[in-house]
Amino acid sequence: MSKRSINGTDFTAMVLAGADKLQQHAEHVNSLNVFPVPDGDTGTNMNLTMTAGSNELKKNNTMSVGQCAGVLSKGLLMGARGNSGVILSQLFRGFSRSAAQHDELNTQQFAAALQSGVDAAYKAVVKPVEGTILTVAKEAARHAVYYARRTTDVTELMTEVLAKAKEALAYTPEQLPVLKQVGVVDSGGQGLVYIYEGFHQHLTSGSSGVSEPVKGQPQAPVVPTPVPVLKKPESELSSVQSSAQSQLSTEDIEFLYDMEFFINRQLGGNVRTDFDEETFRKALSVNGDSIIVISDDETIKVHVHSKAPGEVLNLALLYGEITQIHILNMREQHRDLLTAGMDIAPMPDVFADMPDEQSRVQSAPAEPPADDLAPYGFIAVSSGAGIADIFKSLGVDVVLAGGQTMNPSTEDFVNAISSISAKHVYILPNNSNIVLAAQQAKDLLEGEREITVIPSKSIPQGIAAAFAFQEEDSVETNSGNMLEAISQVKSGQVTNAVRDTSFDDLEIKSGQFIGISNSKIVAAADDLLAASQALLSNMLENGDEIVTILIGAETDSEVTDSLSEWLEVTYPNVEVEIHEGGQPLYYYLFSVEP
Repeated sequence: MSKRSINGTDFTAMVLAGADKLQQHAEHVNSLNVFPVPDGDTGTNMNLTMTAGSNELKKNNTMSVGQCAGVLSKGLLMGARGNSGVILSQLFRGFSRSAAQHDELNTQQFAAALQSGVDAAYKAVVKPVEGTILTVAKEAARHAVYYARRTTDVTELMTEVLAKAKEALAYTPEQLPVLKQVGVVDSGGQGLVYIYEGFHQHLTSGSSGVSEPVKGQPQAPVVPTPVPVLKKPESELSSVQSSAQSQLSTEDIEFLYDMEFFINRQLGGNVRTDFDEETFRKALSVNGDSIIVISDDETIKVHVHSKAPGEVLNLALLYGEITQIHILNMREQHRDLLTAGMDIAPMPDVFADMPDEQSRVQSAPAEPPADDLAPYGFIAVSSGAGIADIFKSLGVDVVLAGGQTMNPSTEDFVNAISSISAKHVYILPNNSNIVLAAQQAKDLLEGEREITVIPSKSIPQGIAAAFAFQEEDSVETNSGNMLEAISQVKSGQVTNAVRDTSFDDLEIKSGQFIGISNSKIVAAADDLLAASQALLSNMLENGDEIVTILIGAETDSEVTDSLSEWLEVTYPNVEVEIHEGGQPLYYYLFSVEP
């Protein structure tokens, strides 16, 4: 469709189409993520960021493209996650500044807005690196400015912008050696291309290309069509395409703490301290990289990968009150991505699929809060009816079904908290991918409810934390005891590999049973008993006294009997407890404690 200009309605539809396209392919973007660290979350972060912006736009769109761009910019900034999300927010922040005075944009104005976005993004990043989302945005905008002088059709211009973005993306492995080493294009650049594809799709067809699912009918997974990269030998490509992160070493992540937060310049003890952005950036760079600082008179948005998170926060406190703090250990993220422990989501095609449907809540809703509140309440996340029963027997009020790709949402946690009649609520996420949603629920209810998130990353850790709780103790004492309990637990899982792969010195064949200890594959065997014995032998050390076994839904009872007999003979001084867990995918969940 030919268009001489776009207004606010057009722009809103383009953004929503871009957000839809990115959401469809977020997991593909994750699988490409190796720079700046191989933590596999670029697609997730860009998707969360774009969703925050598009949700804001849905609520506040107008006919003016300038006003709509401003609304989008604010939503993206407040919802920005990760390095890629913050850069994405800056691209549209610059775009909004250029578009601010316009109700409609013609081709030259649209191109100028794209270029303004690139300028803002490059300014926000302390050390811009070529071969990234920045390069893809820059080349696309530069071509837009050139081509806008030759056409008055916005649709034709967007066709050119998309083609140039794809061309720039395909070239990123030549600019960034780590991409060429692994055989992928830049993940952030790929995410931006998907957004531009949504823009283009709306302009050409008037739709996002996302069909509404039919209720009750299972949906086929999206199969992305990746941008081609410079060819490597087939044998080399086959070993890297499924998991780019597996080609890189965890210990190579030098600045391991991924930090994001806001500084409120209106609050705090040092609000009169003058903020010099350049000085602040230099101070952050002493022990950090991937630095992005965005400031105005009231708020400073900070993203940094740092060796010393405490020093970063102390520095930030000089300029105001810190809010919305998020800190992730990226070495831990990378280790999680290399394996498929109970506490992480599996890489595509590495492990068997989880069942598509499960009830979100496995216990009846608690009574609404009463006048006489109990001192404590508990929420735990689990998969499997037997495990849910164990948590209930330990006094957990609400058990949310989850784990792997069935992560409860922040809203699920908020609803669960609201249903509990207690002064203080503890949350046991039992999965590293779920901790953030639990923390966000706590943040949303700040001032209304007292909530502590115990960052348990596996079912065994959650059970140990629940065991450590004592109702007569204070919140502080209980929190300390539960954190100590989860630090003492070694978690293990046994599942199947569904394709050939290798990990460290292990050669793993499709169909084999694999044993995972604390998120690292340590055993592979052709039968379940042998894999389980090898895993437990790896986990058990001198001084360990308790082994707990949670039996999966598909486990043969004869294997469990043989395993129990083997433990009694091989480790006579170890106490063994066996429970029906009923968990899908994992034949056994093991817990080893001193």
